[in-house]
Amino acid sequence: MEKQWYVVNTYSGHENKVKEKLEMRASSMGMEDYILRVVVPEETVIDANGKEKKVKLFPGYILVEMVMTDEAWFIVRNTPGVTGFIGSSGKGAKPFPLTPAEVDKILGSMGMSRLDAENDLKEGEKVKVISGPFEGMYGVIKSVNLKEAKLEVSIDLFGQETTVELELSQITKA
Repeated sequence: MEKQWYVVNTYSGHENKVKEKLEMRASSMGMEDYILRVVVPEETVIDANGKEKKVKLFPGYILVEMVMTDEAWFIVRNTPGVTGFIGSSGKGAKPFPLTPAEVDKILGSMGMSRLDAENDLKEGEKVKVISGPFEGMYGVIKSVNLKEAKLEVSIDLFGQETTVELELSQITKA
């Protein structure tokens, strides 16, 4: 099974508490390989006084990157503050994951990527560009800059190998 992103419904205002509890439960139950990342979708806005503050994009919802096994599904559903998964018809049916495009749009607005650069991307791997001027082209990773969340990718541009710098949100594994 592969890891995918799911939307989990929580009590409104309890998103960060649920995130902490879910991460602690995954750790204490040895499920870190199945429940990988928990994200509260937020954006930073400047209020009328000129101060920065974080505002939740989807109050009452969190995103969970996980491998959907019976055990992982049980742990998430039974975490205090969780009311259920979005995309499940109920009656014991497992939910549908978000599409990669949906995840890229949400995480991209937060300056994040659905790809874990440390573990998912290695030099020499083939990637597909999904946004920007090189959209639809394929290339090979030349280097990964984790601090800036950028990659140098070699693409074939008019028959000549060209190295371009791309953000993580602009690519997907080929």
